[in-house]
Amino acid sequence: MKVKNTNQRRDFIKTSAVLTGGAMLSPFSLPGAYAAGEDAIKIAVIGCGGRGTGAVFQAFETGHNIKLVAMADAFKDRLDQSYERIFKKYGKDKVVVPEEMKFVGFDGYKHAMKEADVVIIATPPGFRPDHFEEAVKQEKQIFMEKPVATDAVGIRRVLAAAEIAKAKKLNVVVGLQRHYQDNYIQTIERIHNGAIGDIIGGQVFWNDGGVWVRERQPGQTEMEYQMRNWYYFNWLCGDHITEQHVHNIDVANWVKNGYPVKAEGTGGRTVRRGKDHGEIFDHHVVLFTYEDGTVIHSECRHFPGATNRVDESFQGTSGKAYMNAGHVGRLSDYKGNSLYDHDGKGNANPYQVEHDLLFAAIVKGEYKFADAENAAKSTMSSILGRYATYSGKVVTWDEAINSNINLMPETLAWDATPKVVPNEDGYYAFAVPGQTNVV
Repeated sequence: MKVKNTNQRRDFIKTSAVLTGGAMLSPFSLPGAYAAGEDAIKIAVIGCGGRGTGAVFQAFETGHNIKLVAMADAFKDRLDQSYERIFKKYGKDKVVVPEEMKFVGFDGYKHAMKEADVVIIATPPGFRPDHFEEAVKQEKQIFMEKPVATDAVGIRRVLAAAEIAKAKKLNVVVGLQRHYQDNYIQTIERIHNGAIGDIIGGQVFWNDGGVWVRERQPGQTEMEYQMRNWYYFNWLCGDHITEQHVHNIDVANWVKNGYPVKAEGTGGRTVRRGKDHGEIFDHHVVLFTYEDGTVIHSECRHFPGATNRVDESFQGTSGKAYMNAGHVGRLSDYKGNSLYDHDGKGNANPYQVEHDLLFAAIVKGEYKFADAENAAKSTMSSILGRYATYSGKVVTWDEAINSNINLMPETLAWDATPKVVPNEDGYYAFAVPGQTNVV
């Protein structure tokens, strides 16, 4: 069955409003929540890199009685490093993970989840459909990092699991943390209330110098190399338009109360072209068109030494808006008069706020958060942008969401072969606009 584009966030917004109003269940009656009479909420972390480790820190910093009881990662060294960091900071009272509860390999996540009330999913994005589906199947409360997939096949799986999670009243918070940041909440609420009229244009940016590179090591299989250097392979990362720029594209969707109906753009590999840079582009420039004809300019690049910019601007019929992650939120008219300037209050770390609110709801037995649907559609918006830049063509939402091109390997094993492999000179093929098929 093909997926239709409803295009609007209205149903999502209405659902979220009901949930944030505090749909109260009896204490500890949530599926997967810890049983009444027990002292601690048990958590498991799936994916033990920096983000997974940081999310465990944030869970502990909520102030609730929480114990880490299981960990899973594809790599033993990553799991061990994470365990050492967490144990050093929080000790044996909070970190109760014996060796038999440390699961290494591709299916360890299934076993780690069984031990927990709350699951933290922080693996590379390509694995998230598998891990989210399993967490929902096991009826766990969930924190999941963004983006939630790397292709349309994965997005459709996340959307289906999101519906099941809602039916089961499983809280799901996704790490699009601007939704938990006061300057964004306050500024966008005013936009939706008409402070600058109807939104007719906008610009969203994630321009910086790029991220780490992990060089190939002697003896690595191709699967291990790609997973170690996961940022540079689309089945794992989705390209940086999806892995990073999804934040800004999501803000555009939030402001517009909808999702783009089509995209066109350009991109390529200008400065990042080495063997260690896999297949992804180092820049994307996209025009996203929304249902009412509004066009949002989207730009992301990894150019070392160039000007950095990570923010969002929008133009309305009677004024303009500017926001960034540095807690700025500003509205003004076209004569320069201030309509709103975020006062600096409520400047809590949004990464921490996500966990504060999730665990507060769990402790109270409340069902309040259903982030997965919007996260999937905003992730799909970024994938739509990638499809446009890779193909060099105008791509519609309906074409994109119904694409059956599956980036995931047929088999997940250390000796299995990913779908993209290097040529005899060690270089990977990458998209060529005008030639590459994306849908």
